[in-house]
Amino acid sequence: MNKPDRSSSAVAGGGRGRPDDIERAHLVDPADSSYRIGRWPPTAELTDLIRRFWVPIWSVPADAAPQRVLQYPVCLLVITEDYARFYGVATGLSETTLTGDGWAVGVMLTPAAGALVIGGGVHEWTDRHDELDAVFGDRGADLARRVRVVMSVDADENTQRRATALVEDWLRPHLPIDAEGRLINEIVEYVENRSEVTAVGQICDHFHLTERSLQRITRRRLGLTPKWLIQRRRLHEAAERLREPGDTLAVLAAELGYADEAHLVRDFRTVTGMTPRGFSARFD
Repeated sequence: MNKPDRSSSAVAGGGRGRPDDIERAHLVDPADSSYRIGRWPPTAELTDLIRRFWVPIWSVPADAAPQRVLQYPVCLLVITEDYARFYGVATGLSETTLTGDGWAVGVMLTPAAGALVIGGGVHEWTDRHDELDAVFGDRGADLARRVRVVMSVDADENTQRRATALVEDWLRPHLPIDAEGRLINEIVEYVENRSEVTAVGQICDHFHLTERSLQRITRRRLGLTPKWLIQRRRLHEAAERLREPGDTLAVLAAELGYADEAHLVRDFRTVTGMTPRGFSARFD
């Protein structure tokens, strides 16, 4: 396998077309050139179930290459030669270590889809994962087998698309999504796209929900709290803006709705293990 470059081999960006979706969640080390990632949205009929596909291809000649991600509030499916897994949301920092040569088929589900796919609330999957055959039985094992047959040839874009098409076929029977699923998709999109949302009460007011009702919905469909949604959006925005020279940390903290700079520093360091200044310095 040729050593990859960092450019995407496919259409870059998420299903919602926001350019900052590509890297804001991935705490990429700019010195790491061991991989490339193809990203593209699903076919139009499946946008209620799939946010996007991502297909990393890597060649790590010597040392391992850790990949650190601030996960979105969604469940994932990931199939490689070595494992095929269903992931709940990682509330902290999600880390995968790349070694040798390989590639993977990654599926970012929508907020609604996790509960539909597993047939119940996803709160038991928070910070957990398991093999597809353990979660879905023969149906999960068959998906992993069929995707791996496709993956056994060179990972050109046509092969990648064939692999993700198999996942689409596997997920299609879960359409249409239910009313609560549509609601949780809208709630997450609202929080992620509005920097001015800094309090749970704003979500309640916008969707005409009591705080208790909102708590129940987010726990059942995401395995999370509404407060976590706001915090994660803030950290995504912080990680995005810290990549470029600009405002002071005090200004950034104020614009993200933190009480002061110290709260931003504490939040960022607690989840990522780095200070904002330390993270930003990697991009100088």
